[in-house]
Amino acid sequence: MKKSEVKERIDILRKEIAEHNNRYYVLSQPSVSDFEYDILLNELDTLEKKFPEFMSENSPTRRVGSDINREFEQVEHTYPMLSLGNTYNEEELRDFDSRVRKTISQSIEYVCESKFDGASISITYKNGSLFRAVTRGDGNKGDDVTLNVKTIKNIPLKIEKKTLPAEFVIRGEILMPRAVFNRLNEERIKSDIVPFANPRNAAAGTLKLLDPRIVASRSLVCMVYFLLSEELPYDNHYDNLKAASDWGFSVPESITLCRNIEEVFQFISYWESGRKNLPYDTDGVVIKVNSLRQQQELGFTSKSPRWAIAYKYKAEKATTRLLSVVFQVGRTGAITPVANLEPVLLSGSTVKRATLHNEDQISLLDLHLNDLVYVEKGGEIIPKIVGVDHSFRNENSRKIVFISNCPECGTELIKNEGEANHFCPNYLHCPPQIKGRIEHFISRKAMNIDGLGEETVDLLFNKNLIKNISDLYDLRLEQLVPLERLGEKSAANILKSIRKSIDTPYSRVLFALGIRHVGETVAKTIAARFRTIDELINADVEQLTGVNEIGPKIAASIVAYFSDADNIEMIKRLKATGLKFINEGEPGPAGSSLNGKVIVISGTFLEHSRDEYKELIERNGGKNSASVSGNTSLILAGENMGQSKKMKADELGIPMISESDFLELIGEV
Repeated sequence: MKKSEVKERIDILRKEIAEHNNRYYVLSQPSVSDFEYDILLNELDTLEKKFPEFMSENSPTRRVGSDINREFEQVEHTYPMLSLGNTYNEEELRDFDSRVRKTISQSIEYVCESKFDGASISITYKNGSLFRAVTRGDGNKGDDVTLNVKTIKNIPLKIEKKTLPAEFVIRGEILMPRAVFNRLNEERIKSDIVPFANPRNAAAGTLKLLDPRIVASRSLVCMVYFLLSEELPYDNHYDNLKAASDWGFSVPESITLCRNIEEVFQFISYWESGRKNLPYDTDGVVIKVNSLRQQQELGFTSKSPRWAIAYKYKAEKATTRLLSVVFQVGRTGAITPVANLEPVLLSGSTVKRATLHNEDQISLLDLHLNDLVYVEKGGEIIPKIVGVDHSFRNENSRKIVFISNCPECGTELIKNEGEANHFCPNYLHCPPQIKGRIEHFISRKAMNIDGLGEETVDLLFNKNLIKNISDLYDLRLEQLVPLERLGEKSAANILKSIRKSIDTPYSRVLFALGIRHVGETVAKTIAARFRTIDELINADVEQLTGVNEIGPKIAASIVAYFSDADNIEMIKRLKATGLKFINEGEPGPAGSSLNGKVIVISGTFLEHSRDEYKELIERNGGKNSASVSGNTSLILAGENMGQSKKMKADELGIPMISESDFLELIGEV
């Protein structure tokens, strides 16, 4: 065959195999036998090996993956992956409907979808080809799992449609069918491997495997639920999902367009029992406003869209016996009681432990050893004890009493006024607190030190190689290589990542220190006001509370932290390693010219990027919003401002200011 004929045959085979994959995995309407399918795939594989110049990353032959071991790269989401608000009863869902109708004066349609219980994924396509697949992560960034996702056979690698947007993002849930889950667990048990807790954990764990060949063997599927693009085919969610179905994606057949909230309740009622017949786990229903224009008008909170909500089905209950209660010490010293139970099957997984939250919860339940207790999963995820069957209680059984001293170091516990939890105040020498602070320090949002997980920190701590966070920077290769589960390559990667962390910005270093009540946002605020660690160390409560967002509780915690001589010594050691304890170009002190204002940015600008303007708005006390509504204070209008935003602003009488006027407003010119 001539090369041109080979290329033509390869293209024909790829299209034919892709169509067979779509019919088999998406439409459930196979048109050829497995044997015939294998013949086509083998022919393609043979031609690609013989003519490697025609190989493509999106070829069906690549779905089996390779044995190349690699770490996952973090990638920023083009569109943030926000979480949904949850509701568990009819009244709360009617409240959601009322809130929507207060903002939207026109008629409203809702789209109802089964809420599949899997691992969320965001897949980007460019010019019809699968470009990248990223996990949810923290909502802003996730792990690049493209190679693994390419092994999932109901996800198209290449889409041949004339009306396709040049670039789009499809969101979905990666699922493991129950039948596959059961078979996999049987194999793990036979091999004396700990079985997976439930299909969701199995799917999420599989997606993070470093060998795509194993991923390919586990028959994962993807059900899509959202389409995002600057060039969407329709102005409503329902039709966009139907378009995605036409492009070859698996869209749940249960998706339904509802004209009012009563039809939503009918959908919920039907699928409460109907979901048991699905091959995948579901834990509720997602309700979305159909119109994209109305979605934009409703907008978002900082965590979730105002135009969508998840209705969770009532959690299943099980009855089992309370064997004991243990008390765990967290990173901040908080004491959490945990119940050990006789194993019981609940919502598809075996439950052996349940949280009891705090002393008040134990007292409210009036728990005794060997009580017969009712257990349910809160949102079908976290097991908790919700009641006691007193009729089975042995009158001689011992009452569960909350401890008075730390179970790890023996220090007397304290309980602050107005707080529910007890704390161990011995934060410098209580082992779980020390290890917890180290784990926080190395975490992704803090210093982002790869290769050091909970188990490795525990190992290093028990071998007396680290006693606080500053010890990390004294670790040497010869100390790490002999340790269990490590080796020269892993040890070298850990040390490399530790050295790399020295470049972490000042605000994240402050967050990484683990000062109680100082989260990411507060750390940024502190770094903007106190430009060096020495300024912060010398600040008193009055100076601290004079900063926006810092109240008496946070101020007292900061002062207490830097009043401790051991903490000051640790800071000195960290300084000596080269860690950044000075603000080098991070945002300066926040102004107040935009206090209380909600601002929408639209168009393109000359002086700053859109992201830089968002930061300027926040630094000057304002809040960013993606959509124009009655709450919008003003619009920062650049060149080529969106017509829909302009029309909405005119309709609501919202002022629009130019780039130069805005910079004058905040005092930058």
